[in-house]
Amino acid sequence: MTARLPVAGDGRSVFKRVLVANRGEIAVRIMRTLREMGIVSIAAFSDVDSDALFVQEADEAYRLGPAPAAESYLNVQALVRVARESRSGAVHPGYGFLAENADFADAVEGAGMTFIGPSPASMRAIGDKVRARRLARSLDVPLVPGTEDATTSLDAALAFADRHGYPLAVKASGGGGGRGIRVVQSSEGMRDALEGAEREARSYFKNPDVYLERYFPHPRHVEIQVLGDRHGHLIHLGERECSIQRRRQKLIEEAPCPAFDTATRERVGEMALRMARAAQYWSAGTVEFLMTQEGDVYFLEMNTRIQVEHPVTELVADCDLIREMVLIAAGETLTEMDSLASPRGHAFEIRINAEDPTDGFRPTPAAILRYREPGGIGTRVDSGVYQGYSIPSSYDSLMSKVVVWAPDRERARQRALRALHEYVIEGPSTTIGFARAILEHPAFMRGEAATTFVEENLAQLVASAGTSRAVLADSSSETRVARGESRRFEVEVNRRFFSVQVAEVTEKRPASAGAGPGAPLARMARRNSDPDLLSPMHGTVVGIKKAQGERVNAGETLFVIEAMKMENEVAAQRTGTLTRVDAHLGETVESGETLARIE
Repeated sequence: MTARLPVAGDGRSVFKRVLVANRGEIAVRIMRTLREMGIVSIAAFSDVDSDALFVQEADEAYRLGPAPAAESYLNVQALVRVARESRSGAVHPGYGFLAENADFADAVEGAGMTFIGPSPASMRAIGDKVRARRLARSLDVPLVPGTEDATTSLDAALAFADRHGYPLAVKASGGGGGRGIRVVQSSEGMRDALEGAEREARSYFKNPDVYLERYFPHPRHVEIQVLGDRHGHLIHLGERECSIQRRRQKLIEEAPCPAFDTATRERVGEMALRMARAAQYWSAGTVEFLMTQEGDVYFLEMNTRIQVEHPVTELVADCDLIREMVLIAAGETLTEMDSLASPRGHAFEIRINAEDPTDGFRPTPAAILRYREPGGIGTRVDSGVYQGYSIPSSYDSLMSKVVVWAPDRERARQRALRALHEYVIEGPSTTIGFARAILEHPAFMRGEAATTFVEENLAQLVASAGTSRAVLADSSSETRVARGESRRFEVEVNRRFFSVQVAEVTEKRPASAGAGPGAPLARMARRNSDPDLLSPMHGTVVGIKKAQGERVNAGETLFVIEAMKMENEVAAQRTGTLTRVDAHLGETVESGETLARIE
């Protein structure tokens, strides 16, 4: 345990001590509000997070368990134990992990503490996607066509598809955050989609149930922030536009939605309140909707927690949602008593991930060699990292969020671009340049981007993301590569520019093999012709698509590796026969480790 004295707060005697049952930037975000309220913040950390920023920011910190989430941040017994040891009066779950797990809320309440969130009954009534769909139907809230119950077999899924047609979405019943979702274009992909969605749902939410719903082309993803107290007061704070996504993971969010007017805001807000009121909901929650190209709005699901993108609502509604959650949990009434009819200005949130857009968004856990956050008027950074910190590969790739506000959308967009140009992160590859490319795209500038925007413009966005020009023969560059640091270059070949990232690769090889500054480049270039298929990252093998002795084609997916809470497909580097499979389901592999041999 580490400890330090809290800063004096606003004098409220709601809770004296609160455990933040989460990690990363959201844990830091919650702790800042707790400090303002004069509440002692308690961190619970896994072994790999012992030097994380949220541990340093906490007033007290307790070891939770080993790095795997199942043994730490998803371990209900360990979290309750820490809460008791730290004499916490309440637990804030943040988002992800156990934030929407009613059994965890029950365990907290059963141990004599307060769960800072909705009641377990409300979570069960509306947090489960299948139950929420039933509730929406009973309330005459427009609903995307889908299955009535959890889909239990491939035959049942194919039968539903025969009736409703393709494309379809397979979605986790107990999930959120874009996890546990697969889009199916034809019957041939149904088995893999079901297995993949169930695997993610079991891993992230401890609930393998999935259901099917119709998939609309080019929709917008819009959500309403609701807030209620235990005294029956329930309001909404307007909408957020969350259509800029890749693989159903949100990249950029904004408030308000460019496609909403006041009448639409009131109409969709009323739908959200109808759902929340029927579930007797209190605390912060988000009701998500799909908006078609024709302007029709359908209920999708309700997330019974604080959202990653909550800061954009805070800026346009001028409120602190975490503070409201704490006060509501303590039995106090809402500070804000009226639904938001007209947002104040415009806000954007840009998620900064440790991923390499030029390499299929491969996660890049690494040490941060240099770090400088943007600042200035209307600029906020919610971060969980710092210079010298090594990003672990055990969790998701989100490092920080840049949030900006301005009186109108265009000024907010320009402010976001300015902030991203100021942001300096060296060491891991990041999505900063990719986010700039999105903000400068004409469709985004016009406010017309749908959820398919990133995938449809991926090549252009990656090419526009920008790289630093350098000379490959530069001695300083070679010296840095020899130390194992990652460098990026833009190389001209036949009047075409290509983005190249150079990094040292750790391999088991004889001591007499090539050495010197040029060795890393030679080893990387040799991979395409080598018979051994190497893992591109540290992670866990969660899927093996072919068996030893089978014929494979170059580019065909052979393995699925989970790294930083993302599933990454590893394709065959050549056509041939799979003569050896070295990796096994459930095992951890290192970057550069041999997965299989193709001859």
